[in-house]
Amino acid sequence: GFLGVNIDRDDISGTITMTQTGLIDRCITSMGLDEANTKDTPEIRGTLPKDLDGDECNEGFNYASVLGMLLYLQGHSRPDISFAVNQCARYAFNPRRSHEEAMKHIGRYLKGTRTKGIIMKPTNNLQIDCFVDADFVGLWGYEDVLDSTSVKSRSGFLFMLGECPISWSSRLQSEIALSTMEAEYVAMSMAMKDLIPLQRIVKTIMEAVGLDPDLKSTMKREVWEDNAGALILAKLEPPRMTLRSKHYALKYHWFRYKIKELDIGLNKIGTKQQLADILTKGLPKVDFQRIRLMLMGW
Repeated sequence: GFLGVNIDRDDISGTITMTQTGLIDRCITSMGLDEANTKDTPEIRGTLPKDLDGDECNEGFNYASVLGMLLYLQGHSRPDISFAVNQCARYAFNPRRSHEEAMKHIGRYLKGTRTKGIIMKPTNNLQIDCFVDADFVGLWGYEDVLDSTSVKSRSGFLFMLGECPISWSSRLQSEIALSTMEAEYVAMSMAMKDLIPLQRIVKTIMEAVGLDPDLKSTMKREVWEDNAGALILAKLEPPRMTLRSKHYALKYHWFRYKIKELDIGLNKIGTKQQLADILTKGLPKVDFQRIRLMLMGW
């Protein structure tokens, strides 16, 4: 059906391509974009605000229906549209004209990349890589400064297994961070909640398919973070704090006790190699396409 994921394997190169052309076609047709021009990136530059005083919706498509299809698409084969789709998802119950335009922008981007998806080339390396990023106070300047949502940061994290993307997330943080370091630290904590059960699932699958038990004990878990302050704090022996981190909520310090227990590595990575950057903000065309190439293979 149109919701299905198509998986094509190239036996010569060893690559696996995951696409959802049927669902993309359904989105394009629903928004009336069959004859529309295409876009190079999925989001309008900047952050999508509430726009409460903006024009009302006047398109012929059902906003919630198309949003549901886009959410399904971004969660299975198109992490490159996750940030843009999650921005639109904030207004599922009260969309404005500007939100419809943002959704159509995503549609135009998908129209130009309808046959694309995730190109994976699995390796024998069972290392789990977690890329974590945060956009500090990303809504400031776009939303009402008196609205507490305007000062929330966005977390983005991505899991790679055998150098293949398997899971990703882009969402606003529930609490308000007071610094870039805190926003990045909170994002690390959110990612760790998914990393630990993922590690257990991978080990269970390894046992089920009869892989060498030595591989289980040597399997690596690496977290890649581009904020030095967040890395320093995460590596401190609990319950030590830095002067600026004493106020952090206790629920965000729990993962520090798991770092040594589960042998999880914390590593610094350059911003240009931070794959999760594509999940936290609208990037310029060149930066977007560079990260998309590293993440998705095209």
